[in-house]
Formats: sequence, structure tokens, C-alpha cells
Amino acid sequence: MISLDILTTDTTKDAQTVWKDCLRIIKENVPQITYNTWFLPIKPVNFALDTIEVQIPSKFFWEWVDEHYNTLLNNALREVIGENAKLTYSTYEEKDEVQISYPEKQIIKETPKVIEEPKPDSTFETYLNPKYTFDNFIKGDGNQLARAAAGAISDNPGGTSFNPFFVYGGVGLGKTHLIQAIGNKVVENFPSKRVIYLSSDHFTVEFVESVQSNKVNDFSNFYRSMDVLIIDDIQFLIGKEKTQDLFFHIFNTLHQLGKQIILSSDKPPKDLKGLDDRLISRFQWGLSADIQPPDLETRIAILNKKSSDYGMNISPEILEHIATNITSNIRELEGCLIKLLATASLNSKDITLDLTKRTVKEIATNRKFSISIESITKCVCDFLAVDENKIRDKTRKKEIVLARQVAMYLSNQMTKSSLKSIGLHFGGRDHSTVIHSCRSIEEGILLDKNLKETVDSIRTKIELNLF
Repeated sequence: MISLDILTTDTTKDAQTVWKDCLRIIKENVPQITYNTWFLPIKPVNFALDTIEVQIPSKFFWEWVDEHYNTLLNNALREVIGENAKLTYSTYEEKDEVQISYPEKQIIKETPKVIEEPKPDSTFETYLNPKYTFDNFIKGDGNQLARAAAGAISDNPGGTSFNPFFVYGGVGLGKTHLIQAIGNKVVENFPSKRVIYLSSDHFTVEFVESVQSNKVNDFSNFYRSMDVLIIDDIQFLIGKEKTQDLFFHIFNTLHQLGKQIILSSDKPPKDLKGLDDRLISRFQWGLSADIQPPDLETRIAILNKKSSDYGMNISPEILEHIATNITSNIRELEGCLIKLLATASLNSKDITLDLTKRTVKEIATNRKFSISIESITKCVCDFLAVDENKIRDKTRKKEIVLARQVAMYLSNQMTKSSLKSIGLHFGGRDHSTVIHSCRSIEEGILLDKNLKETVDSIRTKIELNLF
């Protein structure tokens, strides 16, 4: 092995030439997006005695490259340098280099490090849920790219090519967990950095309030001061032109300053019809990574982790039965497990395979009903104990108005129906009434914890089809 201590000659130019030749070979053998994402961020540092030294964004980054492109990189190095080619690397943050030799499998020697930064003078709420961490995020084939990129970003926010980082996928697959895990890790590693997480609905409500109070500049400056801005469910900015316009300028400022932007959506950027083309273009500047439904092994691992968190020791046979029959999303998996635990506890029964089969069958049967305005309305009325027929009347009774507004709000969020169509389902009301109802609930859940819990509970029950 060659010690880095003897690489004292300034050979930066040669290193750049050698690495450029390697990149030429690599580029011919991978898609352009792969080349841009995983190879362009690698920077040559030195070259001497058949050894090239490079810098990479993070340990997570290298693990991904090594796992997926080890052979390609090895062949490129040997073609450019020769059979004795070797490669060493260090991360942007590390002072101690780690040596890897090719063609042998590299062994990563980690050097413990302590990052000491001053505590921030912070008076704002990050809105991060401390329970969302990388440690309890179960990795699988369906989230591998997103997880690897998230780890790289948390090690070096704003310093990778993954900016913005756009995560997309269906309901209940772990998008919110992953993007908040990045925020929590950044807060842990870099206490002085300003990090904030919020939904696009929250962002919109705050913007409306700033307009009403004539404090738009203060609102804009606050978000421009962030080091890491995390916006969940960005698709709900569709149809909100003024909010989009302000977010466009905030995005530009943060990106130009090298600050990290993290977004999530149920669709990839190109499919966000109705969103400003300028935003869609910018969302595609960095890395877009999808999260797919978990495979069987990952579903079992998730159930095993969840049952352990609840202090329950459930047999592998039962976990496998749940995982085999519930495949759509992680939230539904957890919902089935909670229902199973609750049923067993309330009825003083053991968790048996027979009880598990009945519970899974109930959920599988109910799941056949697709989410519609009618099913949402029924769920809201059942939950709030309101007569479903009265929700379409012109009555102004407080409990009826609340149920109607919650139903309109959830119909707007959970279906693809137009505002006009939603209004027609609630007694022929026009789209402006639907907009007013949605804004009332958006503002209400920010100010009233009980209302937020009510809306979240109804949403969960709709998604799990337990009604």
C-alpha cells in the first residue's frame, strides 16, 4: 500500500488530466443523468506513482458509487493509468484521507470526528419531528437512491450536486420521514445552521397572513435566511400563483447562495401540471429521486422494527402474513399493525395468526373502495357525528359548517376533482366557496392543535379505508 504522506509533489494538473480521461470512458458507459449525479461531483486532488487521489461529497456518496459502479470505475482507472492503478479518497469534510486499492474490494477505515460549532441564536421553530431519523428509516431497493442522496446531503448541505433534492412517490412510502431525517441530521451535525421544515400548505397560509399584515418582506427575508429549506407536498402550490411567484424568488436566492433546498411531491417535477414552468425547470436542476413501494423483505423489516418500537414480540410467521398481503404503502402496514395490537389488547386476546388473518382481510376488503368525494364525505360525517344529508344544506350551524369545510378541504387534497366539481357535490356551491373552506381549514390547523389532530385522524382513516 502507498502512504499518502509521500504524495508531496504538486501534481494537480496531472491529476485533472488523468481523471478527465477516466471520466471520458465512464461517460460512454452510463446515462447522462448518472454521469452528472455520481461522477461529476468527484474532484481530483493529486496523482503520483500510479495512485490518483480524489475528493467526494460524503461516505454515503462513495458507498453508492462503489456498490453500483465499482467494475466500471476500476476498468477506467486501469485503462488510463495501468494495471497497478490505485485510488485514494477523502470526503470534503474529513482531514484524514482513507485509502482504497483497486482492483481489490475497498475497505473503508473510518476516523471518528467531533464537529464543534457554536449554538445558533435561534428563535424560530424548525417544525422537525425528532422521531424521523435515518436510524429508524428502513432501507430497501425501492428507496436506495433517495436514501443514499439524503445521507450525502445531511453530511454536506448545499455542497453536493443534489440541490435541489426532489423526492417523489405515492402516499405513505416514507417521503416525509426521509426529508425530515435530513433536517434532523443537519441540526445534529451543524448546530449553527438554520433549518426549517414545513408543508406547502403551511407556507401558503403564512404567506397569506403576511400579505394581510403587510409583512411580505419580513416573510420573504425569513425564508431567504435559511441554510436548509424543506418543503413537503410541493404539489399543493398548484393553482396558487402568487405563492408560487414568491417561492420562485426565495428558491433563486437560496440556490445562488449555495443553500440546500429539499422538496417532496407525489409526482416527478415534469408531471406537476399547473405549476409555473420556471419552478418545474428549477426543480430539475438537482437530483430527483423516487421512492417505490417496499418489497416483501423490506415490509417485513419495517413491521419488525415497528413491533419492536411498540414493545411487542410478534412471530415472524405473523409479520410475514401481514407483509405478504399488504403491499401498497408503509402507512397502511403500520395501520394494520396498530389495528392488530389494539384488537388484541381491547379484547384481551393473544396475537395469533387467525386474528391476524381476520384483521388483514378487513383491511384488504375495505381497500377495494377507491377514495372519492362521497367516501371522504361519509368518513368526515361519521367521525364528526354529523348527518350526511345536512352537509349539503344551506344551514350555518357551526358543527355542519366545520364538517363541510373539512370534507371540501380533504376532497381538494385527496382527489383529482376540480374545485367546481367539489362544490357541486356539496349542494351546488361555487368554486370560491371551496377555496374559502380550504383556506379556513389550512389556517385553522396551524392555530388549533385539536383541529389538526381531528383532520389528521380523518385523513388516516380515509387512507386506510377503515370506515
